[in-house]
Amino acid sequence: MRALTADDPATVGGHRLLARLGAGGMGVVYLARNRGGRLVALKVIRAEHAAEPQFRARFRREARLAARVRGRWVVPVTDADPEARAPWLATAFVPGPTLAEAVAGHGPLPARAVLTLGQRIAEALADVHAAGLVHRDVKPGNIVLGRDGPHLIDFGIVRGAGATALTAPDAVIGTPGYLSPEQTRAYGDDIGPASDLFSLGCALVYAASGRPPFGGGDPATVLYRTVHEEPDVRGLDRLPGPARAAVAGCLAKDAARRPTAPDLSAALAAAGSRRDPRDSGRLPDSDDWLPPALVRLAAACAAQALDPPPRPPGANTGPAGAAAEDAAAEDAPAPGRRRFLAVGAAAGGVLLAGGAGAAVLLLRDGTGGGTAPPEHTIGLHGIGQAQERGARLAVAAHNAGTGIRFRLALRVVAGHQRADEAARAARLLAADPAVLAVLGPTAATAVHAAAPVYGAAGLPTLLVSATATARDAARVRSLCVTRVGEDALGLPLSVYLTQAHPSRRTAVLEDLAAGSAGRELARTITALPPGGGTTTRHPVAADRTDFRAAVADALATRPDAVVYAGTSPTRAAACARALHGAGFTGARVAVEPVLRGAFLDAAGAAADGWVLAAPYAEPRSMNTAAARAFTAAHRDRYGADPARWAAEAHDAVVLIARTLDALGGGPDLTRGQLAERLFRTPVQGVAKPIRFDTARTLDDTDASFLYGAASGRFRFLNRYDRVTHPFTP
Repeated sequence: MRALTADDPATVGGHRLLARLGAGGMGVVYLARNRGGRLVALKVIRAEHAAEPQFRARFRREARLAARVRGRWVVPVTDADPEARAPWLATAFVPGPTLAEAVAGHGPLPARAVLTLGQRIAEALADVHAAGLVHRDVKPGNIVLGRDGPHLIDFGIVRGAGATALTAPDAVIGTPGYLSPEQTRAYGDDIGPASDLFSLGCALVYAASGRPPFGGGDPATVLYRTVHEEPDVRGLDRLPGPARAAVAGCLAKDAARRPTAPDLSAALAAAGSRRDPRDSGRLPDSDDWLPPALVRLAAACAAQALDPPPRPPGANTGPAGAAAEDAAAEDAPAPGRRRFLAVGAAAGGVLLAGGAGAAVLLLRDGTGGGTAPPEHTIGLHGIGQAQERGARLAVAAHNAGTGIRFRLALRVVAGHQRADEAARAARLLAADPAVLAVLGPTAATAVHAAAPVYGAAGLPTLLVSATATARDAARVRSLCVTRVGEDALGLPLSVYLTQAHPSRRTAVLEDLAAGSAGRELARTITALPPGGGTTTRHPVAADRTDFRAAVADALATRPDAVVYAGTSPTRAAACARALHGAGFTGARVAVEPVLRGAFLDAAGAAADGWVLAAPYAEPRSMNTAAARAFTAAHRDRYGADPARWAAEAHDAVVLIARTLDALGGGPDLTRGQLAERLFRTPVQGVAKPIRFDTARTLDDTDASFLYGAASGRFRFLNRYDRVTHPFTP
């Protein structure tokens, strides 16, 4: 850890920089503290890489992928901004030396430490592989030895299994000496989970012997040995026989002969590693797995992180120091596509009834005895019947809770789709001092007209089903969008065509009538090619209603899947009829604006089998306790299943209630306090988690869903990453 230089910025993306952790060819890694006070390791990419469009595309894609990984021994990605002038990515900070530093400074690890190291990093890889990813750079420098155990870091080149690199076709990605034979040959299609096991085997040999199994020296020579010579595994002699055989098995040239990550973890655990600390409910003591010298080194790293070296005189803190720079960052426009991370935020409890510790959805009316708690009002600005019903259920649930510190009330203002009426309605709610937050509106024109009014009043405004323009989001910091945008729905489609309906060739029918929305979807599918395969784009002019020529052109590429990149249900139906008439039976996918009865009516039988990505759930079809309770309550109160966006409106009210509760719930709470805290209060809702990154943008990791068309209706499938089989009508 070194002091910041005079050229280092004071903050990056709202993170205050504290020290330098390292630097390399890709960029600089800083120790930083986020707005929540947590320490993170923040990597800032060098300008020469950021200027390359292909690099940005890969960085954007792989930051999304890395954010999906969960696991005890995987250091999670907490935030990222691929669109910044200098792209950056932040992960949780684990104090401790890397395996490379530990062995270089203190020699090989004891046998028991090697067993524990191997067991837990294998477990980390099992979590990576379960997410459909391959790490591709497992090496001693990417394993941190924390006091609680080893942690796998650096997802800089992680990618989906079988994906093709956005680099030169003969590029070798990884670190010589720890590359699998298939990586050294740069055969991207052959690089799967077994490649990570080979690299882990190399790292374990290094941990046990102090030497990499294929030696050192010239990288080309090391790569040659990796492919053609047997490894030097003499350091494994100190391990028990079964463990020695398991690690040696990782180094098989034939990927099919290597153990899987769960198999390796189980073999090393059986060979004598100590019980996982999660089983005992505590972290290991200092002598549980590391030798004393490394325990002291890990403790020194932790102490230094709490007291980093001082910034030198003349450092880049701005005219009023770092505090001024933090304030400037608060006022800066949010980057347009930082909407996929903040996965480190924890959502506590089942937040169905707004009171702390609530575990069930209570819908009886009633009040408690004693002094009446204060009442806080939420405005409903033209949100429609479905959202109003969801909001009312959330209010009833909160008010029925025991020991609540405040009650909720609703003030409803009618639709007002026209701009002038929307502005007038916004002024009514903004002028009411009892209203601390607003849900709505739902129409784009109404949002654009009302946002400045609510912004001037500092009134938190939650958009449940509508989205905001970049201009409105930038100038109205109290605007809180709790849904993913249409431009983020390409990722669920790409994941579906990779995991559930594997497709190597994808044709995109780009409907030019959709304007920027169609272009963005086409770009996303191109940047995230399903299955790491190939993508072709076939435009359809805005003034054409016959899709047959474009479909014939697309089918000439022999695609496994076709994407309709447009927003019109009737034009999507024309596309469906053309594909049906041509006899195409592969995957056919589109995004939410197509999810309308007009598509089913106009397409007829040609609609069957289509899969569509949407930003809303269907609670009646979700197999969770929260969704079942919400559906039952909705049926009990309204005699019908919840309609689209009802659950999302319920969850938005829960977010407001939980934020008010976090602020104490007292009678003197202000709109400004609520607006500031709202974006730092994650909740686990009925439909999805709601959590935001430091740019106040919704984390879309778990916020998209898939529907299938069959027999004249749409069928809810599941959250997009939980759909594991092709949809069949």
